[in-house]
Amino acid sequence: MPSLEQIVRVLSLEDYNTRVVVLGVMALGAASGLVGTFLLLRKRALTADALSHATLPGIAVAFMIMVAFGYDGKSLLGLLIGAFVFGCIGVLAILGIRHTTRLKDDAAIGIVLSVLFGLGLCLLRIATELPSGSAAGLSGFIFGKASSMVASDATTMGVVAVSIALVTTFLHKEWTLLCFDEKFGSVQGWPVLRLDILLMVMVAIVTVVALQSVGLVLAVAMLIIPAASARYWTTKITPMLIAAASIGCLSGWLGAVVSALVPRMPTGPIIVLICGLWFIISFIAGPKDGLIIRQWTRLYLNRRIAKQHILRAMWEVCEGNAVPEFTVDSIVYVRSWNKRTVIRLLKKVSKLNYVTQLPSGKWLLTEFGFAEAARVVRNHRLWEMYLITYADIAPTHVDRDADMIEHVLGRDLVAKLELLLDATKIPQSPHKIGVTL
Repeated sequence: MPSLEQIVRVLSLEDYNTRVVVLGVMALGAASGLVGTFLLLRKRALTADALSHATLPGIAVAFMIMVAFGYDGKSLLGLLIGAFVFGCIGVLAILGIRHTTRLKDDAAIGIVLSVLFGLGLCLLRIATELPSGSAAGLSGFIFGKASSMVASDATTMGVVAVSIALVTTFLHKEWTLLCFDEKFGSVQGWPVLRLDILLMVMVAIVTVVALQSVGLVLAVAMLIIPAASARYWTTKITPMLIAAASIGCLSGWLGAVVSALVPRMPTGPIIVLICGLWFIISFIAGPKDGLIIRQWTRLYLNRRIAKQHILRAMWEVCEGNAVPEFTVDSIVYVRSWNKRTVIRLLKKVSKLNYVTQLPSGKWLLTEFGFAEAARVVRNHRLWEMYLITYADIAPTHVDRDADMIEHVLGRDLVAKLELLLDATKIPQSPHKIGVTL
């Protein structure tokens, strides 16, 4: 276990190597979160995977070219330029297949990923057998080698992060339109294809920069996981961009810190694992469609539906009676429900002051419960009348269709139904009148 002194030393960034790695991966995480958000909204999550695998032949080709001209084949700048060029080739190949054939994105991505990665493996084998130059270490780009990062690498990541933030701010509106309604933008005259190419170029740049820290295999995680996590916290594009950049930045910081504190622990995989932890937390506790809030909403809706069903059943058995009282058996007879279920529901609504039990064993709708039951029945029958009148649903089948929508009827929709049907009172049940309304 690391000592307190080591923890303080790492957190305060006293060591040069720790400072370089932490600042570099934080910048990479922020840039990945920004670009990955648009990539996720474009439903192109696997595009980053294809681009990262497409960089491998670029690395091998750049090495061989530099060795052929007598230069050091291990020049990081040269290798990254080669990776970027082939990343752009991968982008153009995906867009070309998508826009010139009937194949969808998934097919185009699968073709480009497999072909270019296979080409990269073959070229990498050729590079290792060259008589001049040493190809040892090139395979490190597959899994990343953040510990070998120097100040120039961190500076490059910082410049890329700032540049992407500026481009994202400038093209925020255009890329948002591209993500949500590409055809509308095309009709309005927006340069959709050029915007798409620019976005993919930004993805290629981030992917190439990520090779140094997390490698081409895990680069897709840095682009997609922070954006996917942010999606559980907000539904608005600007807060989602900020959240994704923050999650990516924080994951990079935590991953670098853990890697520095635990001996022989690779930085890239730790960063990805922390990103995955953030996703699990967001998936479970996120306020926007998280597991907890989704289950709570479902439970609340089920309780609301059960309450409305028992209110409608009580009204229907009391309809036409001078006193709104009834027995449990009358509801069981009309609804064919289990007697225990009816009693359980009656006890629940009695706590809401909708109904009270008389000394005789009968149940009586309270004034408040009577009004609420009347509202529920009225909404249900209004919807039944609408379906019969405008949707050509038979009266014998309309009850089931009405049950599917009546529980989410809002005031505005009820008001529209009243105008369409000219109904101001509670309509009669179409099951009883048996005629077209």
